This record gives sequence, C-alpha cells and structure tokens, in this order.
Amino acid sequence: MVLELVIGVVALAAITIIWAILQIAESGLRRQKRSLQAQASGTLSEMFIFVDATKLFYMNVLAFVFVPAAIYVMTENPVFAIGAAIAIIIGPRFMVAWLKKKRERKFEEQLPDALLMVAGTLRAGASLNVALESMVSESQPPVSQEFELMLREQRLGVDLDTALQNMERRMPLQDFIMVVAGMRISREVGGNLADTLQGIADTLRRKLTMEGKIQALTAQGRMQGIVMTCLPLFLMFILKYMEPEAMEPLFTTWYGWITLAFIIVAEFVGYFFIRKIVNIDV
Repeated sequence: MVLELVIGVVALAAITIIWAILQIAESGLRRQKRSLQAQASGTLSEMFIFVDATKLFYMNVLAFVFVPAAIYVMTENPVFAIGAAIAIIIGPRFMVAWLKKKRERKFEEQLPDALLMVAGTLRAGASLNVALESMVSESQPPVSQEFELMLREQRLGVDLDTALQNMERRMPLQDFIMVVAGMRISREVGGNLADTLQGIADTLRRKLTMEGKIQALTAQGRMQGIVMTCLPLFLMFILKYMEPEAMEPLFTTWYGWITLAFIIVAEFVGYFFIRKIVNIDV
C-alpha cells in the first residue's frame, strides 16, 4: 500500500513537472512567434524584405529542435548543444538588426550622391517631384526604394511633409533627419532648395570621409579583438588533439562543462567590450 502510494505521488509529480514544462514551452513559442511576426511585418518589410512569418516561425522551431540534438550527438557535450539552442533563439533578432544596420549604412553612403542629383535637376528648372523621380530612376537600392515609396505615397494623396515624416520614421538616421529638416525649412521660409541640398550633401560627404579615416585607424583594434577572442578557443582545440587525455575532463565532466560555459561567456563579454572601445561614433 505504501509502495503504491509512493508510486502514485511520484507519477503525479512527474505529470505536474511535464505539464509545467509544456506550459513554459508553449508560452516561449508564443512569444517567439509574436517576435518573428513583428520582425517580419515591421523591420523586414521596412527593408523591403517580404517573408512569410509563419514559415519563418516553423523553420526556427525545427532548427531549435534538430540542430542542438545533432550537435549533442556529434560532440556529446551539453554546453555546445545549449549554446546552439540559445543562438537559434536570439539569432533571428541579431540577424535582422545586422541587416538593418547594413542597409542604413548603405543608405548613408548613397545619400550625398542622391542629393546632388536632385540639386542638379532642380537647377535645370524641374520641380521637386520630377527631380526626385529622376534621382530614383538613376539610383540603386536602398535610397531608390525609400524615395520611390515616398513618391508613391504622394501619388495616393499624402502631402510632402507627411511622406517625409514616414520616410524619417523608416530611416531614423541623423544625416537623413538633417536632410528632411533642410527640405522643410526651404519649403516653409523660402530659399534655394538646390543650394540647401548641395550644402547638406557636401557636409555628409565630409562626414563619410572622416568616418572612413576612423574605420581605417581602428581596423587594427578590431582585428586584435577577433584574434584575441578566437585564440583561446583555437588553443583549446589544438590541445585537445595534442593532449586528449589531459583535455578529456573539460569535455566529459560536469565541472568541465561549467568551465566551458564560463569560457564562452567570458569570450563574448571580452569581444563586446573590445568592440565598444574601437567603435567611435562621429
């Protein structure tokens, strides 16, 4: 009787734990699905990348299930499997942020030439819309995509100020905010818009030149950060093949797994601080 009671309590506890795990997993999947849907309908669509949020979610779930399992089968190390699972969970967010930053950087590089084209067309006697359409037809994405979307909004009845505000919301860059402010001031108080755009383009070009010089001067620091981050991991795997018996506890025991987790976290923290040091904002 006592044995049956103990078995029943254990079974009830196991069922409760499984139910709680399933509830936590369901809640996590719902949050991940909402996050991916928000990214697909928000950030990705603003970058003119149109993907099905449902497919993206199911691909993420499949990767979360199979990739850590495959890594655990190949390495028999739970630290690497857990690391892969964490990377799959947070990876889409970092990937979207990286794509957004890369697109904004390209937009900043294209903006001075686009403004010079608009200023030249305005000096030839064309209107602002005609100058923008000419610039869009001769430019490359992403600057052509953003200005073309602004022109389409105007064709649908949106006034220029509202269209510029929508474009500024999609591209919240200091350089473009200055461009929008210059266009608004020229329209409200009068003045030569072509000269204003040319002055802004010259300022942006000098800023890009200064940023390029800073990137060149800090290239050595960025490379040192990558080398110093990868060197301990490289030495660890070299020693694993040179001294497999001495390195075996690091990959097969629980205290070795804790040490590996600490090493990985320390490596990421160190690389993050090195990037912060060499990242100089102009």
